[in-house]
Amino acid sequence: MKRSTLLLPILILLSSVSFGQESAIHCAKRDHRTQQVKSATLNVGQIAETEKYDVHFYQLNLSMTNISTSLSGTGSIHAKAKQPLDSALFELFSTLNITQIRLNGQPVDYSRVASAVKVPVYALTNESFIIEVDYNGNPPTAQTNPLGGSGMTAAASPSWGNKVVWSLSEPFSAFEWFPCKQSLTDKADSCAVSITVPDTCKAGSNGILEYVTPLGNGQTRYDWKHRHPIDYYLISVSVAKYVEYNVYANPVGAPNPILIQNYIYDNPATLPNFQADINETADFIELYYVLYGPYPFEDEKYGHCMAPISGGMEHQTMTTQGFFEKTLTSHELAHQWWGNNVTCASWSDIWINEGFASYSEYLMLENLYPGEQGPSMQQVHNNVMNQAGGSVWVLDSLNESRIFSGRLTYDKGSAIIHTMRYKINNDSLFFNGLRAFQVEFKDSTATGIAFKTFMENFTGVNLNPFFNEWYFGEGYPTYSVKWNQSGNDAVIEISHTSSMPQVTPTFTNDIDLRFIRQGQGDTIIRFNINSNSEQFSIYNIGTLTGSIGIDPINWIINKNGAITQDPNLQVGLMSSPQNTNMTIFPNPSNGEFTVQNLPLNASTFELFDSSGRFISATKATKDGLVRLNFLSDGTYIFSVVLSDGQRKTSMIQIKK
Repeated sequence: MKRSTLLLPILILLSSVSFGQESAIHCAKRDHRTQQVKSATLNVGQIAETEKYDVHFYQLNLSMTNISTSLSGTGSIHAKAKQPLDSALFELFSTLNITQIRLNGQPVDYSRVASAVKVPVYALTNESFIIEVDYNGNPPTAQTNPLGGSGMTAAASPSWGNKVVWSLSEPFSAFEWFPCKQSLTDKADSCAVSITVPDTCKAGSNGILEYVTPLGNGQTRYDWKHRHPIDYYLISVSVAKYVEYNVYANPVGAPNPILIQNYIYDNPATLPNFQADINETADFIELYYVLYGPYPFEDEKYGHCMAPISGGMEHQTMTTQGFFEKTLTSHELAHQWWGNNVTCASWSDIWINEGFASYSEYLMLENLYPGEQGPSMQQVHNNVMNQAGGSVWVLDSLNESRIFSGRLTYDKGSAIIHTMRYKINNDSLFFNGLRAFQVEFKDSTATGIAFKTFMENFTGVNLNPFFNEWYFGEGYPTYSVKWNQSGNDAVIEISHTSSMPQVTPTFTNDIDLRFIRQGQGDTIIRFNINSNSEQFSIYNIGTLTGSIGIDPINWIINKNGAITQDPNLQVGLMSSPQNTNMTIFPNPSNGEFTVQNLPLNASTFELFDSSGRFISATKATKDGLVRLNFLSDGTYIFSVVLSDGQRKTSMIQIKK
């Protein structure tokens, strides 16, 4: 949600690049191989200066109200030199008044150019120092944030009337309300936030509420402490007349119940209106605990502070949220894993945050509201296909509208994770990979490429084509099918065109077809796609009715073209030099089959259940003998994979 540049190698080059429009903003063409964004206001030289030290702890002690963004207090940066220093540079918005800066407790002079503040710091490598900044003023009023407000905002809820002051720093607005270093890859080890407010208000922030101290004169101080690594934009404050409403989650395997601490408007109608939805947060924590691993901050809490925004912001352990509804609440909660525990290493890779949080909505529906996930994914696909192009990877990472594009970052980002799950074709392996990734990158940052490499190593699945076509690439396929039948055998021709052929002409992901067979119901078969037109022979499938469904479970962003019967198509792989009439005998069988007329270039036998889920793969035997005695009675899909990547597929039945 803001702007600026530095650079990182991306490892994959696209043969051509085209840029589309998002929200009427045309992205300028840039070198896409080296992109990393830090501050929105510092120049490259100033950013380099901030990289000479590491931040270890932020401490804020602020006086605030719920009616004005005006604040006063002290912001402290505890840091360690990465190299010998003679100065340290940080950011603070130019209109905020600095009354004093102290280095290790002693007042020092400083220089200030716009938002860049430089303090003389003489430190050796690995030497620690503390910069304390006394400041006051009104943070800027900006409307660049897609959710409303930026940095620090004061507003009244249009629904409930409550007045609130809250922070929202993503991506580059933290410096608008406290002194900081805005670098994603430099997480502080912890933070402490103390907020003094009128007695009528409460103040919410990150971590554990350690003290509530009446100060007299109508003032109370709220002292929050968060003892986990945290990125600058995830530190938050929210002040309003709140009531506190707490519930607990009890995930299987958790050492203790997890507190869900909610600061809700004190309007007497607000909590009753949202109470059931708030309570459901516990169900979501328990679900994601299973899918992604332990809640990263379970020794502290999860919670919500209400503020008049049109969605939510995943502040670490204390989401700021405008209302409560299952997809919004589950999305923001999922960020505690995807975005907070593991944070995108650059705004170009915001997919690590938003793609996975958005897909978590689907997983919530799939597990807790079965039947709703299908229409939800179709709506996601339809939104992506409202325009022809656009990649998930963000080229213009200074453009907040592009970083937070609903169509590309959220919806396409979510949809391609669904496609990757389909490609891996093993839910146990897929979710084990996600859990292992959370452990490997815990308290750290990751790029999309880092995720790709990790999942390739974990699953053994080559994700290069997937990332080139769906993450860095643009557009979507439109599939058409031709078919013909000869006896119980069928030939299928699958072709596709691309909505952005100049960028991504071919999509090589598998595709499912659903076939309706007379007297035998329907079956789904997965086809391996390597080019824009492929032919497949399917033996012993029975009599087709001509009703063929393309991608019936919505794994792939795609449109459907024509489905036609073509009498010119002949059973047998026309493009294969080994054009033999392969058959499986006997069929049905007690579990032992022989592949008759086995092509000489057969390399692998693959077995799937009747829904197309992979079971096993073995090296093709020269005699064509297949022993499947370990299977229970039922219908299965058996494929002979040829060395050129083509395959011959048959339906087989086991009856013992």
